Amino acid sequence: MYRRKALVAIADGLGDRPVEELGGLTPLQKARTPNLDRVAREGGCGIMDLLAPGVPVGTDMGHLLLFGGNGADYPGRGPVEARGINMDVADGDVLFRCNFATVDKNGVVKDRRAGRINGGTKDLAQALDGLGLGDGVRSRFAPATEHRGVLILRGPGLGGAVTDTDPKVTGKPVLAAQATDGSPEAARTAEKLNLFLRKSAALLAEHPVNAQRAAQGELPANALLTRGAGRFRGMAQQPELLGFSGCCVAGEATVLGMARLLGYETVTDPAFSANPATDYARKAAAALEALSRHDLVFVHFKATDLAGHDNQPWEKVKAIEMFDAMVGLLLAQLPPKTCLALASDHSTPCEVGEHSGEPVPVAILGPGIRRDEVERFDEIACGRGCLSRIRGRDFIMGIFDYMGVSKKRGS
Repeated sequence: MYRRKALVAIADGLGDRPVEELGGLTPLQKARTPNLDRVAREGGCGIMDLLAPGVPVGTDMGHLLLFGGNGADYPGRGPVEARGINMDVADGDVLFRCNFATVDKNGVVKDRRAGRINGGTKDLAQALDGLGLGDGVRSRFAPATEHRGVLILRGPGLGGAVTDTDPKVTGKPVLAAQATDGSPEAARTAEKLNLFLRKSAALLAEHPVNAQRAAQGELPANALLTRGAGRFRGMAQQPELLGFSGCCVAGEATVLGMARLLGYETVTDPAFSANPATDYARKAAAALEALSRHDLVFVHFKATDLAGHDNQPWEKVKAIEMFDAMVGLLLAQLPPKTCLALASDHSTPCEVGEHSGEPVPVAILGPGIRRDEVERFDEIACGRGCLSRIRGRDFIMGIFDYMGVSKKRGS
């Protein structure tokens, strides 16, 4: 029977726009990328809209599609983050993705990520965990990747149809949660969430971690911003459905959570940080080891996205070159009859500082892969490749077909 393996290297937020500071080039065009270019030169290329042209997606939705899921099954960011940190969840729980943030004395957001806080969050989370909110409702709170956390509201009569409290920009106050469907369950949840945020702000304002940060000239993590309310729901397990063994190697809770929800084994390590300090060589070794046990392995790299969010094009260039070095390690030890694919979950242009709807470049190298005339891996060159312009689910379905696990339609 025809079966092959595949390794997919994902650079989070890779796509960008021309940057004046880089001479009108995108960070990917400016970076030195001999290994990415080799994949483009020896394989087939294209550009990919994760969901649809011009539609920005979050990291969660982008990876849902890259992992083979259906966008209509999106469960909300809260459940994804909770699964990413293996948080215990009970029936009826409502889950939220949270950011530790910095607000001024009037509650206006100064920094949505509290200076990208990456130390002391366990102590901050412990102070918030278990707060009683009355009427039998309690909170559970746990730290996630760097400035992120996960909140669970647990108790009777709760619902997930509530708005985000994150204004998604600085200079505006934290929003009050509101019900979106008119149900008493959503109204009760919004009330309890707003109470939790008031209580948590009082605790964070007096916490020793924030006193120490202030003494060191760092931004305090004195508020929480919530997004993505939702509940767990059963999701189609992609490896089980198609009869292959799959794994995701990552250090970012959102990516790990989505992989677990879709039935992939996961491999992580404290050295796989979301920032440029990540040990990409160790991550490459972990991906190759996982490939010895699985048919399909995804390996995720986050630093490219962070540089885009922080409006730092030169840092994004450096992050792309680190990703290129990781891909070089994968190429050097790629097993026979295995394809290596390059992808991203969305664009994060430095001028925007947020996700955008531009397509991202993709490329696939391996035995039997059609080759085109593209010589370089970037947003423009790959658009001239044989894969043309495709969507996220089309991309992974092509990988599944290459592996020999796609289901034939018709007789």
